[in-house]
Formats: sequence, C-alpha cells, structure tokens
Amino acid sequence: MSGGAEVRAWRPRLDGVVEVLHAHFPSHAYPSHTHDAWTVLIVDEGAVRYDLDRHEHGLAQAQVSLLPPHVPHDGRSVLPNGFRKRVLYLAPDRLDEGLIGAAVDQPEYVDPLLRHRIHQLHLVLRDGREDLEAQSRLTLIEERLQQHLRRQVEAPAERHGVGAARLRDAGVASRLRDMLDAHVPDGITLQDAAKLVHAHPAHLVRAFSREYGMPPHRYLTGRRVDLARRYLLDGRPAAEVATLAGFYDQSHLNRHFRKLLGVTPARFVKP
Repeated sequence: MSGGAEVRAWRPRLDGVVEVLHAHFPSHAYPSHTHDAWTVLIVDEGAVRYDLDRHEHGLAQAQVSLLPPHVPHDGRSVLPNGFRKRVLYLAPDRLDEGLIGAAVDQPEYVDPLLRHRIHQLHLVLRDGREDLEAQSRLTLIEERLQQHLRRQVEAPAERHGVGAARLRDAGVASRLRDMLDAHVPDGITLQDAAKLVHAHPAHLVRAFSREYGMPPHRYLTGRRVDLARRYLLDGRPAAEVATLAGFYDQSHLNRHFRKLLGVTPARFVKP
C-alpha cells in the first residue's frame, strides 16, 4: 500500500546532481532495487530501515545515508505513520568509484555539519536561483563524503576471505551487469548473455543473484524505471517514456513505477 504518498522530483540546474527527490511515504515500502547514481539521503520525519547488499541498516533524523551505485537496497518505515525524506542523486563520477565498498560497509554517518550542509543545498535547489551557492554547497558536501569514505578504507582492504570460485562468479555477474546496463531499453536475452560470457544460463542467474541480491530481470526493471525518471523530468509524456525506457506500454510502466516509487509517473512530475 502506498496511499497518500507525496512526491516531488526534478532535475536541478546543477552539474553533478542528476535528480532531487522530496517525498512523504505514509505506508510505501521500496522493493529491492539499484540506482546508477550515488544516493545521499536524509530523513526529516520518522525513521527508515533498509537492507543494503543484504545487510540491515537504519536511518534516523540525525544521520546521513550514502548509498553507492549499483548496490541493491530496499526501504521501509520503522514507525506506523511512515517517513518523510529528501534525496540527492549524484552522478556516479562525483565520488571515487573505488570507495563503493566503503559505502557498502558503512552507509550511515552521524555528522551534524554534513547533514546541515545537505539541508542547505536542498533549500537552494528548491529556490533554483542561486547557481554559485548551489555549486559551492555541493562541493563541500562531496568533500566531506569523500573524507568519511577514505577513513573507512584505511582499514585492511580485505575484511573477509573470498574463494576463487566466488571471485569467478563475481566476474561473471559483473559482465552480465555491464551488458544489462548497455541494453536498458532494448534488453538482452539470457541465452545471448550466457553465450557472450561463456556461462550456463542457470549459473549466470545464480551468480548474478548471489552477487547483487536480485535476479537479472529485476535489476533491468529498476534501471528502466531510473531511465523513465530521467525522461519524465525532461518533460516527455508518459506514453512516450514507456517506449523509450523499454516498457511494453504505459500501463506496464505505471505498474513498475508505482511498485518502486509509490506513485504513478504523472504524480512523480506533478508540480
């Protein structure tokens, strides 16, 4: 159920931020999905519990959460009356890709200064008229996030032993993910992908699901919803967006969009 959900999303005039999302979800729970962006999240009301890479985490109002690209996560309210959140989606190259593992290990920070800076940036972006201030505030936020992440990687790089078979499976899963990313609207058949990576289709599905916490088809659907969001924020009509993003029709888009975001595409871009 996601009745009463309120969502406002837009693409700001700020390099490095691909989307801003303000939302109130009285009852919506996110299914497991991924983004191709860094997700910087603060909660203004309530509290959120989520699984990231199959490990449970919680986010309260005093914290900042940084979710890395391409790592599966879900989300649900801790309290019965839901939660209110604000999100910045940062382009993947805004933070060092080599720090993704650190973000997976510790995605939450109790950092009042960082949270205040994120709050200030949201205010500037909502106003939309102070480009230099927005650029300056984003720069300070990214610098502080990098500092948190780098402190974490000062620990030994290998925290867990990984066998050779697991490493091979991770490579197979990574190559399939690259193929899915390269064929978001048109897709690729499992048989074709299996031939290209020289793996049995069943093994390919198992390796991908084990590595990313979801089957390949769910990952691709999430990427298509992400693509649809970008087209909608560009002002394209939902019927056209459905085709451009790889859905069968507008009804197909609506179903998956609502399942993931709690609102229809029309509500997503409503002023």
